[in-house]
Amino acid sequence: MVVKKQEPDIPVTPGSGNVFADLGFAEPEEELTKAQLASHIRQVIQRRRLIQVAAAVLMGIDQPKVSALLNGRLANFSTDRLMRLLTALGQDVEIVVKGKPGSLEKGRASSNERPSDRPDRAKFSAP
Repeated sequence: MVVKKQEPDIPVTPGSGNVFADLGFAEPEEELTKAQLASHIRQVIQRRRLIQVAAAVLMGIDQPKVSALLNGRLANFSTDRLMRLLTALGQDVEIVVKGKPGSLEKGRASSNERPSDRPDRAKFSAP
């Protein structure tokens, strides 16, 4: 009989749902929203089987910026710019603002893709 050596317990901390908040970023909601918008852009480019040069032409930016975007280097991209890039790729972007009745808590911003009559439609919401 083989006796297995017991491994020491590794401490596990549950995440908040926002990796940027967990890592201590100054504006974690903004960073998460940018990452989600960039993910939508990446999905559209993949779905349409665009090479970076073709995607750059459609979005009106140069190929190195497309490369940075696709590789998650988003420091030089604002949420506004990412939304404009989505619309340049033929996507609708909705901004939905919802109040939190009876709550004094800070709201959150998020980007979600939802089914619609157009398969390439993305929604940005700021509850």
